[in-house]
Amino acid sequence: MRTYRAVNLNVLWFLIALNVVIFIITLARPEIIYFLGLTPALLSQRPWTIISSMFVHDPRIWTHIIFNMLSLYFLGSFFIRVAGDRNFLVVFFLGGLAGNLLYFLLGPLFTPGIGASGAVFALGGALAVIVPRVPVLIFPLPVPIPLWVAILIFFALLIILPMLILTNIAWQAHLGGLLLGLAAGLIFRRRRRTYYF
Repeated sequence: MRTYRAVNLNVLWFLIALNVVIFIITLARPEIIYFLGLTPALLSQRPWTIISSMFVHDPRIWTHIIFNMLSLYFLGSFFIRVAGDRNFLVVFFLGGLAGNLLYFLLGPLFTPGIGASGAVFALGGALAVIVPRVPVLIFPLPVPIPLWVAILIFFALLIILPMLILTNIAWQAHLGGLLLGLAAGLIFRRRRRTYYF
């Protein structure tokens, strides 16, 4: 029997709103990307970018923010139901930081890294460990697939696509976030909690 409980998604809505507001600002002032984005060679001069870059999206590519915010909403709201809003914030920020750290170590020195993808992949990675068999629908597949398979497919695509079409996708941030999320998921599972969804 499933037990449903009311959850407060205010923290999730705040993060989504913050991303949207910063996106609107970058539409008017695109150069803000260089001030808030994480440029590895400039991190010592702009230390705030290790966090601020998680909330910046490319104003020239609307799909960047749309995909990230939809993913953040669906994975975030599910994560909050499963593990609570405090754990959601911890995994979101640590995942974003882990992604940015890997981008700093392995990314191009003078190209700003931006976006919430590292944090989003952390949520997905954690959920893939906590509730791996939860069925999800992924367009265009006609049948539900287990969550862990969906996360694996998305990650593989984001590694392969840049190689095929030479896009500037920061795979380093995705990998760092995913690894942090998987580790967090293992920690949550070992607590032997009962998860409701």
